[in-house]
Amino acid sequence: MTPDQGIDPTLFTTVVEENHRPVFNLCYRMLGSMEDAEDAAQETFWKAYRNYHRYDPSRSLLTWLLAIAAHHCIDEIRKRRMKTISLDAFTEEILPDLQPLPEIQTEQRIENENIHTLLDTLQPEDRAAVVMRYWYGFSDEEIAQTLNLTIPAVKSRLFRARKQLASTINQQEKNHSAEIRRQNEPQSI
Repeated sequence: MTPDQGIDPTLFTTVVEENHRPVFNLCYRMLGSMEDAEDAAQETFWKAYRNYHRYDPSRSLLTWLLAIAAHHCIDEIRKRRMKTISLDAFTEEILPDLQPLPEIQTEQRIENENIHTLLDTLQPEDRAAVVMRYWYGFSDEEIAQTLNLTIPAVKSRLFRARKQLASTINQQEKNHSAEIRRQNEPQSI
């Protein structure tokens, strides 16, 4: 980066340090793997560094970084086209020095797997909108700005995603109930 592009490398280190966690968390929610999320976060900061001259200081720096991360993750999801997710429990990310009881770790792992399985059923753009809304509390306007969509398009994506997630959950519950009924049927000899 040349000096006329706008940011000193040592100053950008501060940007990375202050914003790594939210960028990483967005990437993790979208990609489902710690390793992929770390790679995506690094790529996000590299793109931001190279394109810092395009940053509009009237916008939030974090929103700009999350937009870069979301678009990168959408591209990665499109490249994959596979539905495999490798999950790691992220309790150490939340409480690095305190390990919860094994039962709680297991419950958290199962819950995280279920969330990622559900998120994986969504289209990449819908997944990005859901993650931004429910994990980051972004408004419709912020999501629209971040994903370069109109506000009605954001509302439509969120509605469609909620409807699809509800349908998937209902189907899982029906399948689970049917399995329990099959297991409880008397066995004929």
